[in-house]
Amino acid sequence: MSESYSASYAAAGVDITAGYKAVELMKRHVQRTLTPGVVSDIGGFGGLFAPDLSGMSQPCLVSGTDGVGTKLKLAFLLDKHDTVGIDCVAMCVNDIICCGARPLFFLDYIACGKNIPERIAAVVSGVAEGCVQAGAALIGGETAEMPGFYPADEYDLAGFAVGIVDKSKILDNRSMVPGDAVIALPSSGVHSNGFSLVRRVFDVERADLRSPLEALGGRSLGEALLEPTKIYVKPVLALLDKVQVRGISHITGGGFYENIPRSIPDGLCAKIDKAALRTPPLFELIARAGDIPERDMFNTFNMGVGMSLVVPKEDADRALELLRANGEDAYVMGEIVPGEDKVLLC
Repeated sequence: MSESYSASYAAAGVDITAGYKAVELMKRHVQRTLTPGVVSDIGGFGGLFAPDLSGMSQPCLVSGTDGVGTKLKLAFLLDKHDTVGIDCVAMCVNDIICCGARPLFFLDYIACGKNIPERIAAVVSGVAEGCVQAGAALIGGETAEMPGFYPADEYDLAGFAVGIVDKSKILDNRSMVPGDAVIALPSSGVHSNGFSLVRRVFDVERADLRSPLEALGGRSLGEALLEPTKIYVKPVLALLDKVQVRGISHITGGGFYENIPRSIPDGLCAKIDKAALRTPPLFELIARAGDIPERDMFNTFNMGVGMSLVVPKEDADRALELLRANGEDAYVMGEIVPGEDKVLLC
């Protein structure tokens, strides 16, 4: 028996040895994410990272934090835990690239009712996959076993990312002018927002989440809803090297009406052509099943657009070419016009 074993603590519902086993199981996943800046191994009291500052005159650190929210309820119902970690990373790194920052590292926090090492390792495998997609290192985290606070078969997941950008390259929307093109980067689905509404609409605790649906192209409802959030870091960073980008919005909770205005300066408006949007059938299914008005849909969900970018009109074709070369089926969904509404769907 390990010297660290506490029979009294175990009787209270906390298994210290399960925590050690979880760390051992997750190490191989963490190893996939290591980048040249990583100084420390997983398991220490702090994660150490030495950033490469070469070529930067005024390096600025950029941070972002978020969780997965009630999308986790779908993971519990489907007993599938290896993708929600991607969502957790995506919600953080997609935010910090909106100012032009390159993600450096990520830390996660998992709180659970009972530490089941294999399940915790599955969650971390998703976090590691998200970090690989973002080019960030997973340098630490925390797993907290909290019996009586969370049900034994449930957990919460959150994290934060730190990135870096040279001060001179921080995106500045003051250069935006009427006529600029608004480019859409397609989403992979609902991403990680609006799930309290989704769960109510479909009554997911009693719904058939596993049967194929013709409306979803043969995918099940559970599969479509659990599809992880797309990570846009690498294609956006590739674009920033070649084209002047005047604004970026990560379309999360609050949909178009809350998020697009955050990258638009006063006096200008993003005029979005609804006919140009490539909205997946899943959103039509949600609207129909819940009898949700169009404006509420656009004010809650990403409606098939995970990120919007504003570029000069004359650079739009070049931007689309670069984004498509990096795996994004991007398209123009609108333009910048004079106005005080910030966003106008027509």
